[in-house]
Amino acid sequence: MALAFKIAARFIKSSKGQTILIVLGIAIGVSVQVFIGTLIQGLQISLIDKTVGSSSQITVTSKNDDRAIDKWKGKVNDIKSLNVGIKNVSEAADFSGFVKYNNKTSPILLRGFIFSTADSIYKIKDSLIQGKEPSNDNEVLVGKDLRDNLSVKLGDKITILTPKGKNEQVTITGFYDLKVSSLNNSWIITNMRTAQNIFDFGDKVTSIEMQANDVFTADVVAKAVANKLDSSNLKVDNWKVTNAATLSGLSGQSASSYMIQVFVLLSVILGIASVLAITVMQKSKQLGILKAMGIKDRVASLIFLFEGLILGIFGAIFGVLLGLGLTYSFSKFALNTDGTPLVPLYLDYKFILLSGLIAVVSATIAAVIPAIKSSKLDPIEVIKNG
Repeated sequence: MALAFKIAARFIKSSKGQTILIVLGIAIGVSVQVFIGTLIQGLQISLIDKTVGSSSQITVTSKNDDRAIDKWKGKVNDIKSLNVGIKNVSEAADFSGFVKYNNKTSPILLRGFIFSTADSIYKIKDSLIQGKEPSNDNEVLVGKDLRDNLSVKLGDKITILTPKGKNEQVTITGFYDLKVSSLNNSWIITNMRTAQNIFDFGDKVTSIEMQANDVFTADVVAKAVANKLDSSNLKVDNWKVTNAATLSGLSGQSASSYMIQVFVLLSVILGIASVLAITVMQKSKQLGILKAMGIKDRVASLIFLFEGLILGIFGAIFGVLLGLGLTYSFSKFALNTDGTPLVPLYLDYKFILLSGLIAVVSATIAAVIPAIKSSKLDPIEVIKNG
């Protein structure tokens, strides 16, 4: 085996131009795999983060007309006791109404939260662009789009109008930007008690919201939650149902990525196999002499398998480096208007390592046909005709 490796290394060194071309071919194939795979993974993570990363992934609501979930603290404790990969749990009291300031009126959704739990899902504190979270009752946060529509500023008092005709003045303590225009223009955020008092709701909530450790297991988690609560008056939804179009798009992206990588891999394998097959013919005289000197067919085959392995290793190393360089360059040159990367840089080291490993294995497999061909060479015929 050591002899076969040494001969393989000598063959590679003796044909530098050919070696460079093969390594370059493998490197380009690996770099395309790394670049496309990393790009699509970053795109998917960005899309998931924007759509469900900072929102509820599993939501418990009431089937009753009043939308009220009573004894909600016990239900929250039941949910937290589940060992099914639930990351965050938050309660909310949501009510539709209107906000009035001077002569301007706008429809809104008043969202009452317990900020310590809601912040883990909605990142409210991080989304603040001015002011602070409410620390007292009848204090609210307003979205930046609604702020512009109403022309309000910090400390202004606005009036919340309920469908039952009740009016309540609240004070603006801050403005937020959740990066979604519809939310920035409609949500008014306050503490739980303020929302419950304004709409005379008592100590009840309208929803219990959750996030899973793995967003793609939200349907499994939702089923476990539904079984645990075991109530005919409650409904458990998950983002995979409510965002079916997004999920379909993600699946399509993954499928297209895999197809591209498979075809790139096939082209690399065929390229290596064809070049090594030519090498067998080029080195036939040397192989004939070696066989005449006593080298067995098995060793002759190993020479080309080692060639494929060595070329695969060098091609994989250069390919990974080239792919990472392309990915980094793309994140620096393809930018949004605010200067942030169009697709965030995300490096999955397991995927990168797997891409390199696949290249090495593919290069070795590609050498099987030339290896078999070399083992069948008749040394007498090769020397006679060489």
